[in-house]
Amino acid sequence: MQHGFWSTLPKPFFVLAPLADVTDAAFRRVIARYGKPHVLWTEFTSAEGLCDRRHGPLWCNLIYSEAERPIVAQLWSANPAAMEQAAGLVARLGFDGIDINMGCPDRKVEKRGAGAALCQQPALAQALIRAAQRGAGSLPVSVKIRIGYARDELDTWLPALLEAQPVAITIHARTRQEKSEVPAHWEAVARAVRIRQAQGSSTLIIGNGDVQHLAEARDRAAATGVDGVMLGRAIFGNPWLFHPSLARDALTAAERLRVLVEHTQLFEALLGEIKSMDRMKKHYKAYLAGIEGVDTETLLRQLMASHSAAEVAAIVERTV
Repeated sequence: MQHGFWSTLPKPFFVLAPLADVTDAAFRRVIARYGKPHVLWTEFTSAEGLCDRRHGPLWCNLIYSEAERPIVAQLWSANPAAMEQAAGLVARLGFDGIDINMGCPDRKVEKRGAGAALCQQPALAQALIRAAQRGAGSLPVSVKIRIGYARDELDTWLPALLEAQPVAITIHARTRQEKSEVPAHWEAVARAVRIRQAQGSSTLIIGNGDVQHLAEARDRAAATGVDGVMLGRAIFGNPWLFHPSLARDALTAAERLRVLVEHTQLFEALLGEIKSMDRMKKHYKAYLAGIEGVDTETLLRQLMASHSAAEVAAIVERTV
């Protein structure tokens, strides 16, 4: 088992979830500047797509900056050969680790036998981990899973994965069928730690689900014994989430809006020729949440009608 940077992390450590169409290269740079977690992940990317040069736009998922290290590239596939080849490509790009998504409930991903569908095929899941390990060389390989498909299957699903010796397993504490529609089952995460201990494994266990801030993450880690906690949706509009002492609500409206503009400018510079600026608009409402002294309803309406970073900057300048 290649541990790489994982062996240098404090216990517990706190990391940011890979969120499709959210934690792209632009947002990660903003997060790294204002509240860097211990580890960052890319958006999940098709291994087959990376191996097929006709899918060039996928490569924008693998843009990263030195400020983001350690940075892990997340891949998905049900094809071990493609996973091995893609892991090799990722290693050559200089990433610090590779993660395999085995928890995504998207129907298109599942139809290809990948994502959450893999919890019904533990032998294939093992083969994918071993293929990534072969392709990755010295890079550590981790996985992200759910506790089961239609029901909690950790007692059989997790031991099978531990046999393949990934360096870390992130457990989204819901089944595939539950998606994110019920409270996370953190008692299952605690059980995962016991399963790992009973198996004598050195694989790190990371808990994930509904955590809103670092104080709650510390409480979850203390209660369950996990090595780390992953935070996800709480990052919306809050690149300060992982800052040890600076809370979003303590910032002025001008400070928060300045970062909104900065985020938009980075998106346009890094991704504007590949992705629509409309992708930024999902962030604006979150950035404006709770801001006082500003007509946020009017401001949001103006931002949603914008088409460029220059327009956004001008709208905010008129506001503050």
